[in-house]
Amino acid sequence: MEISVVGLSALVLLLLLFLKVPVFVSVLAGSLIYFINTPSVPPQIIAQRVIAGIESIPLLAIPFFVAAGVFMNYSGVSKRVMQFAEAITGHMSGGLAQVNVLLSALMGGLSGSNLADAAMQSKMLVPEMVKKGYSNEFSSVVTATSAMVTPLIPPGIAMILYGSIANVSIGRLFIAGIGPGVLLTISLMMLVSFLSKRRGYKPVREKMIAGNELTKAIGVAVLPLMLPVIIIGGIRLGIFTPTEAGSVAIVYALMLGVVYREMNLRDFLKGLKETITSTASIMIIVGAASAFAWILTRERVPQTITEFIVSNVDNKYLFLMMVNVFLIAVGMFIEGNAAMIVLVPLLAPVAAAYGIHEIHFAMVFIFNMAIGALSPPMGTLMFVTCGITRCRISDFIREAVPFYILLLTCLMLLTFFPIFSLGLVNLIY
Repeated sequence: MEISVVGLSALVLLLLLFLKVPVFVSVLAGSLIYFINTPSVPPQIIAQRVIAGIESIPLLAIPFFVAAGVFMNYSGVSKRVMQFAEAITGHMSGGLAQVNVLLSALMGGLSGSNLADAAMQSKMLVPEMVKKGYSNEFSSVVTATSAMVTPLIPPGIAMILYGSIANVSIGRLFIAGIGPGVLLTISLMMLVSFLSKRRGYKPVREKMIAGNELTKAIGVAVLPLMLPVIIIGGIRLGIFTPTEAGSVAIVYALMLGVVYREMNLRDFLKGLKETITSTASIMIIVGAASAFAWILTRERVPQTITEFIVSNVDNKYLFLMMVNVFLIAVGMFIEGNAAMIVLVPLLAPVAAAYGIHEIHFAMVFIFNMAIGALSPPMGTLMFVTCGITRCRISDFIREAVPFYILLLTCLMLLTFFPIFSLGLVNLIY
């Protein structure tokens, strides 16, 4: 009886998600089905589980880093980092597209939010790329795909969530994300260069920037680019925890606002409002998904799945391939944070049973969710970017085919070569 109730709950959840009902409503509705039809469980527990799901000290890092990213935008950091990215990559084939990719990697280490990154660059760079002769669909795809770097580069919010759910060191996850982030950035720049040469997309400048101009560009961007170094260095040296690093990032962002004299009181208040709305949307999903995860745990669903997979699959790489296919499929339909909160408690114990390093599995999981965010029919990155650039979804998908192939190639490298995830972690720790 109870197993059928769990199945009904999951069915309601998925059905509502397919109907594009807000994620937190879908998850709460699925949870309510279980509590209503299970007399042995008091209904008020759902409220307790929702509240308990967000009463986590590591999750405090989310509003901190969201606020830091918002204040960075208002303090003139984005403009300076873009100037630096243009100085480094402007001479390459597809100059502005290369700037787009590198800017995502650099801003990913500042904002922590892929959707914020995609929205910002859709407004800043895509119109300029279209003026320079790039097609709107190519510009949109480059913007959305490069924003995938953000959850991988510290301080990605996805890593904070995963660490708090799976009880994995967030500091180690931050360092582990550098390898996959660099791999994806370099791969995207190579693909952009290849496509730009074939299509005749010209560089911003004919020659590499001169030494004195490069020094000036570095000088303009050096203070913002120090933030990831301060965060990782402070965590590694034990000066502050990953949660406390978020508050350090806010102070640093406000200091830059004072130094650059570009953020006034009105901008500060707008930044606070954006932080509250962004954090609230994330936390509502976290709380709702926490209630559903409690149901799965109570019904021993993770243990049952672990026993079934381990008894039928005897190779950890075959298991990882199965996980990749499953997570990409899930990511196409379910928002990444919600999927993570529900699926990490199910899959992380199975990965541990195969002897897969917890950091390696975390990076594979997060990378899969990033691909799902770009994939139809419900890819959030795709919809945010196309909504701003007014690119047709069908044109976007057609243009994105070589990028999907590249992403799957990077996923295979990340899956079968743990050094991309663990190399820096083993070196630093």
